[in-house]
Amino acid sequence: MGRMRLLDKVFNASASQVEGFCIVKSVGIKTNVKGAAYLDMVLADAGGECNAKLWDYAPEVHGSYEANTVIKVRATINMWKDGEQLKIDRIRNLKPNEEVDMSELVPCAPQSPQKMYYEIFAVTEGFNDPDLKLITQYLLKENKEALMRWPAALKLHHAMRGGLLYHTLTMLESAKAIIGVYKRLYPSLSSELVYAGIILHDIAKTRELVVGELGLASAYSTEGQLLGHLDLGMAMIERAAAELMINDETKMLLQHIVMSHHGVPEFGSPKPPMFPEAEIVSEVDLLDARLFEMYDALSGIVTGGFTERLWALDNRQLYKHGHE
Repeated sequence: MGRMRLLDKVFNASASQVEGFCIVKSVGIKTNVKGAAYLDMVLADAGGECNAKLWDYAPEVHGSYEANTVIKVRATINMWKDGEQLKIDRIRNLKPNEEVDMSELVPCAPQSPQKMYYEIFAVTEGFNDPDLKLITQYLLKENKEALMRWPAALKLHHAMRGGLLYHTLTMLESAKAIIGVYKRLYPSLSSELVYAGIILHDIAKTRELVVGELGLASAYSTEGQLLGHLDLGMAMIERAAAELMINDETKMLLQHIVMSHHGVPEFGSPKPPMFPEAEIVSEVDLLDARLFEMYDALSGIVTGGFTERLWALDNRQLYKHGHE
């Protein structure tokens, strides 16, 4: 069994004092009844979150701290109002070049970003269409640094570090199975157009979302708010196609897949999918997102129980059965 995370130690009462790395979820300077300053913090890692106090706070002694950063603390566990609270004894920011395991601190995709990126890139290496191969690889390479940590959403499906790559990779795997059936029935179905469309359908999330080093989205960017990732994605394809001198038809087909993958106007797509490959991308995207949300909601439910009504799933309640 691996080492226990900081907050696992807190909640399991395995020690009276803990030490380790965690994330500052929120922080504020307050004063007590005697007028002395203290830091009021919420610290978090992948095991949960906990309130923490640094009494007699002096920035020149203890340093300054910001939300959504990694710190190291040594703290004493106290009970406060039927819950755990940490009294911080020592604290510091993460040092330059100091490495931490991000999977211990934030929700992460179950595979490494590097592995997922190269699996996705390997799909494009098999393309026979030179234009699809060129533009897809160009945009993957251009966004590689961001893709290493980017989530797929601010909230809801795949809102985790590396979530965008994970969503893309699972969609590709699903599409391969679907194409294995329908390519036999409809030989003109273009598997390469489907795969390229999947790889590029959410590529503009790298511009739509504000994401820090932790790999979690904190807000929508200004262009994300005003334009959204569908319009931004079409613009990225337009620019790349011009630079690479991509065939106009290929460019238009990719732009349509990006524009239509939300399916209907009420979900942001001004046009529905208008050719089979676009339909596959749209349906696989919806399936992957919904299954993620379903299993995430059911993870905390006992067998035979129901979830609360879920807004993201058409206000449905989900039932957890015992079959596997």
